[in-house]
Formats: sequence, C-alpha cells, structure tokens
Amino acid sequence: MLQQEKKSSLRKEVSYSAPAAEQTKWGSFILGLMFTLIIAAAGTALAYLPGLNRVGPMLTSILLAVIYRNVKGYPEALREGIRFSGHKILRFAIILYGFKLNIDVVLHKGMTLLLYDALTIILAIGATMLVARLIGAEKQLSLLLGIGTGVCGAAAIAAVAPILNADDEDTAIGAGIVALMGTIFTLAYTFLRGSLPLSPVEYGVWSGVSLHEIAHVAAAAAPAGTEALAEGLLAKLGRVFLMLPLSFILASWMRRKENGEVKQSTPFPWFLVGFMLTSLIGTYLPIPQAVLNTISTVASFLLAAAMVGLGLNVHLANLRTRALRPLTAMFAASLIVSVVSYFTLQF
Repeated sequence: MLQQEKKSSLRKEVSYSAPAAEQTKWGSFILGLMFTLIIAAAGTALAYLPGLNRVGPMLTSILLAVIYRNVKGYPEALREGIRFSGHKILRFAIILYGFKLNIDVVLHKGMTLLLYDALTIILAIGATMLVARLIGAEKQLSLLLGIGTGVCGAAAIAAVAPILNADDEDTAIGAGIVALMGTIFTLAYTFLRGSLPLSPVEYGVWSGVSLHEIAHVAAAAAPAGTEALAEGLLAKLGRVFLMLPLSFILASWMRRKENGEVKQSTPFPWFLVGFMLTSLIGTYLPIPQAVLNTISTVASFLLAAAMVGLGLNVHLANLRTRALRPLTAMFAASLIVSVVSYFTLQF
C-alpha cells in the first residue's frame, strides 16, 4: 500500500514538473525573443545619430549586445529566445533580404560588372586566407571575414555561417568587424574621391566592386552624383547575386571530407532557396515599390535582432587572442581589393 502511494505521488510530481518545465521553456523563448527585439530597436534608433549613421543598425545592435554580455553577463533565463533569434530569425531575415536583389537588372545591365564582382570575391577570400595563414590567424573566422569582404559584408557572413558550421561568437565577431572595417574604407573613399583621376561613373563602379556592404557603397558613391550611385549599386547587386553560387559551392565543399566521403552533419542550406525565390518574386512580380521598401526595412531590423542573438555570445576577453590576427588579414585583403580593383578599372 505504501509503495503504491509512493508511485502515485511520483507520477503526480512528474505530471506537474513536465508542464512546469514546458512553461519555463516557453517563458524563456518569449522573453528572450522580446529581449533581442528591444536591443535591436535600440540599436536601430542609435544608428540614426550623426556618426553612427555611417556604421548601420547591425553594428550598433551588436555593440549593445556585446556591452550587455560583458557588463551583466549572459542572460541564461532567456537562452531559448536568444538562440531562436540568432539562428531561426537569422535565416528568415536572409530570405527577406532576397527582395533587395533585382536579378533582371544584374543579368541584363551588369554582365560586365559580374566579371569584376567575381574577381573581387575570389581575390578577397584568397588574400584573406593567404595573409591569415602567414600570420597564424584562425581559419574559420578569417574565412568568414574574407567572404564578408568579397560579397556583401555582415549579410554574407550571416548567410554562410550556418553552412560553415561557424559558432555564434565567430559569426558575431565577423559581422561586427566587417561592418566597422567597411565604414573605415567608406570614409577613406569619400576623402580620396576628389583627388583621384576617376569619372563619377568610374568612381561609382569602383565603390560597388570593392566596398563591403550596400550601405557603404551608397554612402561612398552618393556624393559623386546619381549616375555614380546607380552604377555603384548595380555593381554591388552583382556581388549579392554571386552569394548564391558561392554558398552552394561552400555547402558542397563542407559536405565532403578530405578523402571524399560525404559529411552528414552539414545541412542543406534551404534558406538560400528561399533567398532565391524572394529574389525572383521581387524581380518579376508587380510588387509596389513601397511594399518592397517595407520588406527591406523589416529584413534589416530582423537581421539586427539576429545579430543581437549572436552578439550576446561574444566575450571580450577572447577578442585579444582570437580577433586581432583575422582582423589584420581582413584589413590587408580589403586594401588589396581596393588597390587591384582601382587599377583594373583603368584598363
């Protein structure tokens, strides 16, 4: 009789504890998700301030997340929602990001620029990895930075990180570094523009094939006029377009070991299929420009929220030992890309 009562009591405890655990999990999810959205909103608001408007909402959001993590510590009670932002929302934001890519414009007006764009990507990744090897930098973080330099900054890093099985800290550090480095090069381009023997169109193309993010290209090319801005953005869109084949190449590479065996641990990047579909929808369906602008704004905000989820994993004590050499490799590669693309456009 006593044993039956104990078993009955144990069953009650289990039945009570399971819903309680589930409730705690859902609470962690909702509060963590709200937490990342609130920090992203604060980062987006800060990005409108003078000076910070040159670095963009992703970098400001990452900085706020990193500051919180290193002052208050990681909010363990919110882990479920934070992980959701850093992984699921990240992929959804990349899918929405596809609406920014007009495939028709790239294929019909930018075929020559695509060649320059492809050379930029190859040069950026190759130079970053070569310098990284020479100075002993971490391969994973250096590869992320090389891809960000060659393709489209933090968005490219966010897109390929799941394919490369990069951890959250590397992804956040990479996104922050590439946004900051792109801002520095944008300021340098703007300062040098008046003393360079380039026409406005040539300057716009140079900005588009060599600067890191769309925002950087727009900021650098706009002062040279509308034609420079149009050509710069067209060149940049070509690099965004090339993110698709590059990502599938990386996925294929990651699925194979050195001896040719397939790795089962690397998932197929289905979100890139979504990116392709949204690009086709935005290009060929009659969607009002106001709607596309709204989608673009939402995509940027969600990407900032995802960066918050990743940034909360960054421990500043690790940066001195882990990030300095990859940053050096990326700076060298960015400089090489800028110089080579500049002289290439002269021929």
